[in-house]
Amino acid sequence: MSLSVDIRHTLGDLVVEVAFEAPGGITALFGQSGSGKTTVINAVAGLLTPQSGRIALHSSVLFDHTHRTNVAPYRRRLGYVFQDARLFPHLTVLGNLTYGSRFAPRDNAGPALEDVTDMLGITSLLNRRPGGLSGGEKQRVAIGRALLSHPRMLLMDEPLAALDTNRKEEILPYLEQLRDVTGLPILYVSHSVAEVARLADTVVVLDQGRVAQVGPTEHVFSDPGMVRQLGLREAGAVLPATVTTHHTDGLTELAVSGGTLMLPQVDLPTGASTRVRILAQDVILSRERPVGLSALNILSATVTEIRAGGGPGVVVQLQCGQDHLLARITRRSAQALGLAAGVSCHAVIKSVSVARHDVGRS
Repeated sequence: MSLSVDIRHTLGDLVVEVAFEAPGGITALFGQSGSGKTTVINAVAGLLTPQSGRIALHSSVLFDHTHRTNVAPYRRRLGYVFQDARLFPHLTVLGNLTYGSRFAPRDNAGPALEDVTDMLGITSLLNRRPGGLSGGEKQRVAIGRALLSHPRMLLMDEPLAALDTNRKEEILPYLEQLRDVTGLPILYVSHSVAEVARLADTVVVLDQGRVAQVGPTEHVFSDPGMVRQLGLREAGAVLPATVTTHHTDGLTELAVSGGTLMLPQVDLPTGASTRVRILAQDVILSRERPVGLSALNILSATVTEIRAGGGPGVVVQLQCGQDHLLARITRRSAQALGLAAGVSCHAVIKSVSVARHDVGRS
């Protein structure tokens, strides 16, 4: 099921003029604060009426300014999960969950209560009230309530923004399972690079109300032109990988299209598909294959593009097998190595430089 959005709306000084097609899976609306992300998701939900344009979910038109179509929010059958859980404090977890099921069409098959509570790990919480739950538990209940309304699509607006790092780590695996098990299309708003890189299949990058880029996550994040959007510290590439071996010394071996990676223990079974985000600042380049290094990951690569910024650094895009990596080095180093498009080199990556939250199920 695909979502088609083509809208124009003015909010104060911001003119939101956005058009994109979102296929199945998780589509992330990504951008800095004030770029128009929440305006777009609220227009899809029906909480905001665009001044012009059209929104359709599969073959169902939700909004069409020309034909004066504007389906009421409760008739759109979209589940909305907000930044704050918005649970009813006087109801138990079970009461909040079953409240969502009141809105499910009677003739529509969807997940049962037991399936949802098992998938989200909240079965033991059913008799508790929201006041006694952690932030991560509240968000899982809010997701369960939305799922039990049997929506055609799930909308999630910064669902992890109010959580600390530990709570985010707690809930991310449940979001991955939600994506993989239900097959429900999800429109996911976030300004967190790590979240989007781990969860999203497609990324729509918004910049000052316009679509700056759209495409598969690994393609968008490996584009040197994204460095301005991501920031130098967050710039990096996303590589699809497969878990091949769990070694007895605590390292996990992953197969990528350009070779193998050794990372600290990855909690996925052998054969599982995953994705790894490698920051550009954690990649060192060498013209010759280095020896005598402590780094375990050395990938053969070819330079495809060099993008200079306003300072002393450059971002180098590398072809590694079928994937791309980014490396951030100084302009002086690039000149000393004689780097240019088509030049062969080697990318060196420390095993410990890849954080646990940068490895997710694919």
